[in-house]
Amino acid sequence: MNDATNTGIRSREPRHPGKTEIEADAIAMPAGPAPLLTARFLTMCGFGFAVFLSAFQLFPTVPFRILDLGGSTFTAGLFLGCLTYASASSAPFTGTIADRAGRRRTLIACSLVIALLSFAYALATRPAILLALAILHGVFWSGLLSANAAYTAELIPAERRAEGIGYHGLASVLAIAVAPSLGLWIYGSGWSALCASIGILSLVMAAIAWRVPDDRADRSARPAATRAGPLIEWRVTLAGLAIFLGAFGYGGVTSFVAIYAEAAGIRPRGLYFTILALSIVVSRPFAGRAADRLGTGRVLVPCLLLAALGYGLLAWGGGLGVFVASAVAVGVGFGSVYPVFAAFVLQHVEAARRGAAFGGILAALDTGIGSGSTMVGWIAGRYGFRAAFAVAALLGLGAAPYFVLVGRRALERR
Repeated sequence: MNDATNTGIRSREPRHPGKTEIEADAIAMPAGPAPLLTARFLTMCGFGFAVFLSAFQLFPTVPFRILDLGGSTFTAGLFLGCLTYASASSAPFTGTIADRAGRRRTLIACSLVIALLSFAYALATRPAILLALAILHGVFWSGLLSANAAYTAELIPAERRAEGIGYHGLASVLAIAVAPSLGLWIYGSGWSALCASIGILSLVMAAIAWRVPDDRADRSARPAATRAGPLIEWRVTLAGLAIFLGAFGYGGVTSFVAIYAEAAGIRPRGLYFTILALSIVVSRPFAGRAADRLGTGRVLVPCLLLAALGYGLLAWGGGLGVFVASAVAVGVGFGSVYPVFAAFVLQHVEAARRGAAFGGILAALDTGIGSGSTMVGWIAGRYGFRAAFAVAALLGLGAAPYFVLVGRRALERR
C-alpha cells in the first residue's frame, strides 16, 4: 500500500454513483478501517502540542508584564483581544495562502516568524508595543493553526475523519492543561526567560515541520490542486455562524466562570476547568466515532444543544452539583463541536481548499469566543452573571436550528 493510501489522500470525486464519500470509501475498503495513528499523524499531534504549549505560556503571563510596565488592567485585557480578533479576521485569508503556497511551507514560515516575535516581546518596554505585536502574532497564529489542521486532515482516512480530528485536538487540550502553570513558573525567573522558552518552542515547531514530507508533492497529481478558487470559502463562513453562536457562551465561561465560582462560594475556583478538560478528553473519541458511523450532522446538533444546556445551568445557578453538571455538559457538548463540524465541512470542500475551510472555521470560533468574553463581561457588570449566561444559553440554543436550516444547506450547495 503506497504512502498516499496510508495517509488517506484521495480524490474528491465519488467512486460510486449515488454514494457519499464516506459510503464509497467503506465499499472500497471492506477489510476494515484504515490506519489512523500513523507516524506522520502522531508527528503532527506533537506539532500541535508544541504550538499550544508555547502560546498558552504567553497568554496568561502577558497581563502581568503589561501591569509591570505601568499599563492598566483594561490594557492587559486588550492583549488577548487584539490577538484573537487579528487571528479571526485573517484566518480565511491565511488558510487560502497555505493552500496555495503549501501547508508545510506555511508551518515553517509561521513558526520562524513567531520565534522572531518572541525576541521582540522580550525587547518591548511599552504596553502599546506589546499590543501591536499581539496583532501581528494573531495573523501568523491563524496561519499556523489553519495550515496545521489542513495538513493533518490529509493524513486522516475519510471514514475516520471526525475521530481523527478529535484525537488531533486532544494534543492542544493536554498542552493547555499544563502550559499556563509552566509559563507562570518560568515568568518567576523573569520576562526574558519566558520569551526564551516561547522562542525555543517555536524553533522546535519549525524543525518538526521541516522534517515532515512536503504536502505539495502529495497533491501534485490531483487536478483540484491546480485550481486556485476564491480567496475566502464563503460557504464555510456562512455555516460557521453556528459555531459562533455556540462559542459565544464558551468565551464567557473561560473568562468568568472562576469569578462566578468564587462569588457562589464554590471551591476550588479551578474546579470547573478541571471537570471541563476531563469531559473533553473522555468524550471526544466517542463523539468522533459516533459522527463517523451515524453521520456528522446527526451528532453535531445534540452537541450544540448540550453546550447550550451547560450555559443555561450556569444561568439557573445553584450549588456544587449544578456547577459540575454544567462543566460536564459544556465539555461533552462544545468540546465535541469542533471536530464534528470540521469533519462535516471537509465532506463538502475540495482537498485543495482545506486550508481555506479551516481558516473559516477558525474565524468563526475565535470571533465567537472573543465576542462572548467581551459581552458576557459587559452584561455581567450591569445585570449579573446569571443574566449574562442566560443570554449565552439563548444564543447557544439558536446554533442547532441555524445549522439545520442554513449552515447545512450552505455547505451542501455546490
